Amino acid sequence: MAEETGKSFARRDRLLEIESQVQKWWSEGDVFRAEPKESPPKPGEKFFGNFPFPYMNGYLHLGHAFSLSKLEFASAYHRLRGANVLLPFGFHCTGMPIKASADKLTREIEKFGNPPVFPVVKEEIGEPEVKPEGEGNQAQAGGKFKGKKSKAVAKSGGVKYQWEIMQSYGLSDEEIAKFTNPYHWLTFFPPLAVEDLKAFGLGCDWRRTFITTDINPYFDSFVRWQMRKLKEIGKIVKDLRYAVYSPLDGQPCADHDRASGEGVIPQEYTLIKMEVVSPFPPKMSALEGKKVYLAAATLRPETMYGQTNCWVLPDGKYGAFEINDTEVFILTERAALNLAYQRLSRVHEKPSCLVELTGQDLIGLPLRSPLAFNDVIYTLPMLSVLTDKGTGIVTSVPSDSPDDYMALHDLKAKPAFRAKYGVKDEWVLPFEIIPIIHHPEFGDKSAETICIEKKIKSQNEREKLDEAKKIIYKGGFYEGTMIAGEFTGMKVQDAKSLIRSKLLELGQAVVYSEPEKKVMSRSGDECVVALTDQWYITYGEEEWRRAAEECLAGMNLYSEESRHGFEHTLSWLNQWACSRNFGLGTRIPWDEDFLVESLSDSTLYMAYYTVAHMLQGGDMYGRDRSLMKPELLTDEVWDFLFVGGPYPKSSEIPSSLLNKMKQEFEYWYPFDLRVSGKDLIQNHLTFCIYNHTAIMPKHHWPRGFRCNGHIMLNSEKMSKSTGNFRTVREAIEEFSADATRFSLADAGDGMDDANFVFETANAAILRLTKEIAWMEEVIAAESSLRSGPPATYADHVFANEMNIAVQVTDKNYNDCMFREALKTGFYDLQAARDEYRLSCGDGGMNRDLLWRFMDVQTRLLAPICPHYAEYVWKELLKKDGYVVKAGWPTADSPDLTLKRANKYLQDTIVSMRKLLQKPMRISGAKKGKASTPVVQKKPTTGVIFVNEQYDGWKKECLITLQSKYDHATGSFAPDQEILSELEKSEVCVASLSELPQKKVGKMTISSQIQMLCMSFLRFKKDEVKAVGVHALDLKLPFGEIEVLTDNIGLIQRQLGLERVEVVSAADANAVARAGANAAVLKNNPPSPGAPTAVFLNSDEV
Repeated sequence: MAEETGKSFARRDRLLEIESQVQKWWSEGDVFRAEPKESPPKPGEKFFGNFPFPYMNGYLHLGHAFSLSKLEFASAYHRLRGANVLLPFGFHCTGMPIKASADKLTREIEKFGNPPVFPVVKEEIGEPEVKPEGEGNQAQAGGKFKGKKSKAVAKSGGVKYQWEIMQSYGLSDEEIAKFTNPYHWLTFFPPLAVEDLKAFGLGCDWRRTFITTDINPYFDSFVRWQMRKLKEIGKIVKDLRYAVYSPLDGQPCADHDRASGEGVIPQEYTLIKMEVVSPFPPKMSALEGKKVYLAAATLRPETMYGQTNCWVLPDGKYGAFEINDTEVFILTERAALNLAYQRLSRVHEKPSCLVELTGQDLIGLPLRSPLAFNDVIYTLPMLSVLTDKGTGIVTSVPSDSPDDYMALHDLKAKPAFRAKYGVKDEWVLPFEIIPIIHHPEFGDKSAETICIEKKIKSQNEREKLDEAKKIIYKGGFYEGTMIAGEFTGMKVQDAKSLIRSKLLELGQAVVYSEPEKKVMSRSGDECVVALTDQWYITYGEEEWRRAAEECLAGMNLYSEESRHGFEHTLSWLNQWACSRNFGLGTRIPWDEDFLVESLSDSTLYMAYYTVAHMLQGGDMYGRDRSLMKPELLTDEVWDFLFVGGPYPKSSEIPSSLLNKMKQEFEYWYPFDLRVSGKDLIQNHLTFCIYNHTAIMPKHHWPRGFRCNGHIMLNSEKMSKSTGNFRTVREAIEEFSADATRFSLADAGDGMDDANFVFETANAAILRLTKEIAWMEEVIAAESSLRSGPPATYADHVFANEMNIAVQVTDKNYNDCMFREALKTGFYDLQAARDEYRLSCGDGGMNRDLLWRFMDVQTRLLAPICPHYAEYVWKELLKKDGYVVKAGWPTADSPDLTLKRANKYLQDTIVSMRKLLQKPMRISGAKKGKASTPVVQKKPTTGVIFVNEQYDGWKKECLITLQSKYDHATGSFAPDQEILSELEKSEVCVASLSELPQKKVGKMTISSQIQMLCMSFLRFKKDEVKAVGVHALDLKLPFGEIEVLTDNIGLIQRQLGLERVEVVSAADANAVARAGANAAVLKNNPPSPGAPTAVFLNSDEV
């Protein structure tokens, strides 16, 4: 709106005034208060929808609003339909982000003062880095590069410090200092979020609002019960497992604790211990007396028999790190850090480097490598080795690795290359390919074979090599056979685990794990993989997974893409670390040194909404203890309320309150819909299914999830750094709530990313305010409108369009297709109203139809633009009650024949208009010669020739097509079968005389039938695909002449003609009306649904 005119600001401000007034009405009427009925609800009588509570480390933004709008629209629709609706909303504060941000502020004050004065640093562009992908440490195809900007800079456009992030929220330095206390975040942001959501028009029962963490003793008690319940039934165990881990935070880093890398899991390698043969070179003399190994990370231990050498990056940085008192591993510092957190370092969690080395220092080192047929192999240079993936040390197996084959080939073929890095001939030339795996397509030396076949000439042909690698690795693993070593004759996929186990048992390898991609914690450090002894939830356990799959099968997920996402997640999801020792939250009840992590206290809380108001008394922090003391909420009480446990006889809670809470839960549960971004499928939403199936009885399992993509702004990614970002508050101030909601509905409905367009929001401001003005005009002019029941053709069409809108919009809302609901419930209705206004002419519009239109449109738009609709309902239409509870509009069954008839009429007018606009040819003018301009008279009369039924050979074609159409498959018989049938038709054979005889010549009857009919047959078959099988009807389901005759006045007005005639083409006398335009009629004969029009001027009439 910043670029709009003052008038537009006035329109926006008008909507804001309306919204403020309407919200007061709702508040006074407690409209969204949700109370259960006395008896259990029948299907469709109640609707309980919820939304993953947002994290309270900042303001709500349009990304939140987009997902939330799906729930809001669905809830408003069901409320309008008469359902008893519960839409609650809570706020998530569990986890480490708030605590980490508070600690950052504390450190910044300590280092830079209060308020801090930060040093000015010029932004530096780092060296490009190759994005890793694939086996070991090798670069990906195409050499894609990324600048080494920090994540903070990338996300915040240079905002590096937490203080500056807080300033971007518009906070003063004095206020920011208070955020060093993590609990200040909990008291600051949630109330502002409530304000924003109320301004947005969220139909929420705010009595049930709560925040998480132990600051709220009631919710804290609920989470403790949930965790004890899971442990009691064996779903929580303490175990030693690999987990993505933040060294700075000193705890595992789950998805919601990450600044980047959500969904990344540990990648497990086999670390091959390649022993360095003494004596050591001078730079490594300090290592004498120890067992020194080059440690190579591999995903393919079964190929170790074929090692010919080892690869390092010549200018890579390496170190010799102590693993224990006797063993030293040479690898990168990054890999050593991962090992240190996996109990493979002499000093726990701290790499101990004895010697710093470069790759050049390692070239030429003789090695004895496990399983290798060569007694000694050597370390050689490879320029594509990555030091930010694996260990920076790569084993070379040229028989089965196209990369290794080409790199070794280059070294052998290029003496200058060897000389550059000081590589001696004896380190390279004697080593030949050792066949170890038979590939069914590429033989025993698959890497060599595919490189020759693909004409790969160098190790620098990355795209070809990557394609070759995928083919060889996939075929070798799934179909290959071992032809070397003790497992000769065994399938590779069977031998792999056996060979790995042997290497580990003999101490010739160790297990090594690292994040499969880079992960940054919200504290700002790069994560490692740590071997952690902590509490895990046993997701993936076979019996539990089967229950989760059963639950999923019975749920409405609204899209197959979403279902596939859940099925995939269930196929791989395994144990989940549920404890943390840093951040905010609920303590693990049996091990209070740990906290419940943020994705584990948010899987069952939907049940808590049903009783929260009776526990907390409407205070989101649980500070009001007047209704019940939190310590009275024992496990027996929670069991009674939620899982059908026995009545807790020893409880001090009044039985009336206990029974009321249980009745409330039983009424609302299970929830009907949970709306979320698709990124939560892989964790939170699947956890929700698991926890419900473990704790809740089957009839309380979730009924529906609806997942959506992310939101873009004006076709660009939403980003603070570019300024392409809006908080909910900013969007409402800029566009108004209803225009924001309008644009959110229009943004998209599927799993792909949607697009919030500012122009759409601005257009909505104009549309809504203009619609209010139009209604005011209509109401003011009520006495001038035509009264009585619908009487004209235009009346019936308009009434029918409203009936169609009511029916189709109902389905769109029910299917959560809100963009379509906006189209059918607003845009299409607007078009129908505008068409009706044009169609009525001098007779005027019908008063009752206009009042019905205003009623219907207001209700259909109410879920999306409730403030506008409420204002119209009360102030303009003077209706009682609230539009949000007014009930779905009633409607007669749509008359689809009338709809087709009107489309026929409108299409006819459009085609006639196009004909009128065509330049008229001047008779007598010869091509290429100048002619005297002739003034053409404007047509005054239109004559429309109609043929209402197919006859002759076209009739025969249609009858044949009808008989050769398969309704089950929606397909026709082969063309030859259809043509053969037509050859038997006497009518078709008799019609062959219509064909140009010069073209026919000596053509067979079959060929002539094809020439006569094929074009028409194809046209009709295509029409069936477009509009359905009724395209094969011999005549339309309405009288064309009747429709056109009834609307002659409309046609005249639309085309600016003085007279319009409608005649039947079958009437020989009527054909004479074409006059000099007879050729037009002959060349374009009318057919059912396609009349032919000619135009006459005053001289020709």
